[in-house]
Amino acid sequence: MSKKNLVSIIIPYHKKKKYFASTINSIKSQTYKNFEVILIYDDKNLEELNFVKNQLKKIKKKKLIENKKILGPGLSRNKGIKNAKGKYLAFCDADDIWSNNKLKIQLNFMKKNKLIFSHSNYNIIDSNNNKIGQFRINPVISYNDLIQSCDIGLSTVIIDKKLFSNKNKFCELKTKEDYFLWLNIIKDINLIYGINKFLVSWRYTKGSLSDSFFQKLSDAYKLYHYYKKFSIIKSIFYVTRLSFKALIKKTKIYNL
Repeated sequence: MSKKNLVSIIIPYHKKKKYFASTINSIKSQTYKNFEVILIYDDKNLEELNFVKNQLKKIKKKKLIENKKILGPGLSRNKGIKNAKGKYLAFCDADDIWSNNKLKIQLNFMKKNKLIFSHSNYNIIDSNNNKIGQFRINPVISYNDLIQSCDIGLSTVIIDKKLFSNKNKFCELKTKEDYFLWLNIIKDINLIYGINKFLVSWRYTKGSLSDSFFQKLSDAYKLYHYYKKFSIIKSIFYVTRLSFKALIKKTKIYNL
């Protein structure tokens, strides 16, 4: 397997048994085969570990990391990235599904346009794989766009590993941990470009962290105030604006 354009797919896992087989099958079915999977098992309860190991048998090149304590998705991804051998990093949550041409299409897009960061449109599915909405990205995002609204789906992202550093990494927030990284990266690359194709199905499940309004509100405030060092008033303003834009976005893309 050539390391020249190897893609390291980083997957944190925490109680996703119902959906994980579909996720792994979508990765196994990729038409672009030069990839490795790095899975971080982030659960003190080991009852799903054998299931995860059996699913990973479908993947030719993989690495399983078992956390000794629960770290959360952000710190687990950081741990996975440190073990990654690829030139590129791709991220996938353990309940999302990729189209079988995702890696091939997106890498070609990046090489053609000489990009080191890209993302794509995504469909939204429910717990039964029914399509309930879709999100179409803006082809170009500036820092001013991003600081107002996080319109980058984590499982759609591919980045050049050289963008990852002590400064550019996921933070330990329960949500918004990826938003923190994108905000840091865009300061380095100025603009983020996306491909206008639906390459991922993002799973919406009621009761998940991404569905918790108060958790997201709290994490957004921490992101702006503690991580970005905004004043209390400025942080409250940005949280309010972020929440308002998220509400508008939700009414446009969901059929809940």
